[in-house]
Amino acid sequence: MKLEEQIGNKIKNLRNQNGLTQQELADRSDLTKGFISQVERGFTAPSVATLADIIECLGSNLADFFNDDEDPQIVYKPEDCFEKVDKAKNCTRWLVPTAQKNQMEPILVTLEPRANLPFDKPHEGEEFGYVLEGSVKLYFGEKVHTVEQGDSFYYSATKRHKLEAAGRKEAKVLWVSTPPSF
Repeated sequence: MKLEEQIGNKIKNLRNQNGLTQQELADRSDLTKGFISQVERGFTAPSVATLADIIECLGSNLADFFNDDEDPQIVYKPEDCFEKVDKAKNCTRWLVPTAQKNQMEPILVTLEPRANLPFDKPHEGEEFGYVLEGSVKLYFGEKVHTVEQGDSFYYSATKRHKLEAAGRKEAKVLWVSTPPSF
């Protein structure tokens, strides 16, 4: 949703909470009903001064208006995700696009047959993976582990590590890192 639409929705909700019509809000803020309607539908964006006047007429202020104490997003749809495809056509999909501010970061990694991700240097934190499809080789320090479909892995990220598709078909891995590092 565009910013203009978000602002318009908030104004409309606040107006309705105050039991005002568009005409009553327009009269209080020295604006036209048509302008209020366009703002509420996200068709136009008021200047900061005009927005402050509208919000004041609704019994609020800019700080409270833009304070989002709403519940955080809990469910993420495919269209919320961010995806990056590298030169080898491996795909990394961030399942929670704002996870950098959280304590863990879930991603879905799809590796093309026999392709790999670059080595990740040792870092603070832990990593967990679950192989959804195919199989992978997990390089951790000097050791190599084969992880099959249905298997999982978990380690403290204190050594160099990377994933490589082990078979002739693509591999999909649900990977969770803490703290976020991707």
